[in-house]
Amino acid sequence: MTRILLLIPSRTYRTRDFVEAAHALEVEVVVGSEHPSPLAAGSPGRSLQLDLDDAPAGRRAIEEFARRYPLDAIVPVDDGSTLVAAAGAAALGLPHNRFEAVAASRDKGRLRDLLAAAGLNTPRFRIWPAGTDPEEVPSPTFPVVVKPVDLSGSRGVIRADDPDGLAAAFARVASIVRSPEVCPPGAEPQRIIVEDFIPGVEIAVEGLLRGGQLEVLAIFDKPDPLDGPFFEETIYVTPSRLPAATQVLVRETTAAATRAIGLTEGPIHAELRLNGRGAWVLEVAARSIGGLCARTLRFGAGVPLEELIIRHAARLPLPSLERERAAAGVMMLPIPRAGILREVRGQEAARAVPGIEGLTITIPIGGSLVPLPEGDRYLGFMFARADGPAEVEAALREAHRRLEVVTE
Repeated sequence: MTRILLLIPSRTYRTRDFVEAAHALEVEVVVGSEHPSPLAAGSPGRSLQLDLDDAPAGRRAIEEFARRYPLDAIVPVDDGSTLVAAAGAAALGLPHNRFEAVAASRDKGRLRDLLAAAGLNTPRFRIWPAGTDPEEVPSPTFPVVVKPVDLSGSRGVIRADDPDGLAAAFARVASIVRSPEVCPPGAEPQRIIVEDFIPGVEIAVEGLLRGGQLEVLAIFDKPDPLDGPFFEETIYVTPSRLPAATQVLVRETTAAATRAIGLTEGPIHAELRLNGRGAWVLEVAARSIGGLCARTLRFGAGVPLEELIIRHAARLPLPSLERERAAAGVMMLPIPRAGILREVRGQEAARAVPGIEGLTITIPIGGSLVPLPEGDRYLGFMFARADGPAEVEAALREAHRRLEVVTE
């Protein structure tokens, strides 16, 4: 039986979807995480505890495990496990991205350098240590965006329109990267990047790399403007309503970006902005779309994205990569204010909206609500399907209007 190692960061939303996809394929799953997995309790060879923040140590743990329990594939489930996955797969001779390429995709400064060297549009930037005096951080132009070099989900991303705003944003981001949750005791806080704000329409691209060739699986429109001061993403809808020629540009630009970085195998998730000067690459991650957003995607005869990823990694036959005909979308439910969650009212009314097919609140009652830029969680996820993207967007907005978040 095929045996795969799922590397699952403890704070991911995606454990269940990947495990269910593996079971549907009758693939033996080994759960690799920072903590012992309850999914494999009492089953020898079904779990591996390892440090996902230490790639050399993670590689050694995988090599030792594989000597007793040979592995056919290593699948990183989220950003926090991509580096260890690349190191472990290289050690075992399994299909993988080069470690250096994955590391570059995680470092916004290195990513920008590689994209610019390849002649692609990407923001100009400078990088500063977190300990820099905020008053000493200059910018020749405004507006700018201040962000950590390696955090995802718009955490710590702030727009500044003038020198005072830049100093305030830098100080706030520095506080985030110094926090114990981001910077373990004894570690050096990650650096902070200050880059040009790129105006325009933002879109996301989901793809699968096979032998260096990119298959674009979906282009998501983001109909809500993302102009700051924070960059909380809400609605994703596919198929895109962009003109056909623009979608060709998006596909070509994304493929060129993966080549520039050196990514060759597995899922990628990219973020681009489009304006009168062309397509601008903001991010290219060596993993699939985050949160529960992958539930919007089905391929062939209803195959979920997680199954495609596992099939590719384990070198199993791939079904059709053509996305289903129906339009689909997800709303990442924003956190309206800080506090303790007491209730989310109107859930049944939201589910009753035509086109809505799912609503999941991911923060438990009594849990803390922390908005962006400090927070790294959404309140939950809502899903819709309809004949066209406009109907999907309308359903998500109406259902969200029916929800009331009660906080203390």
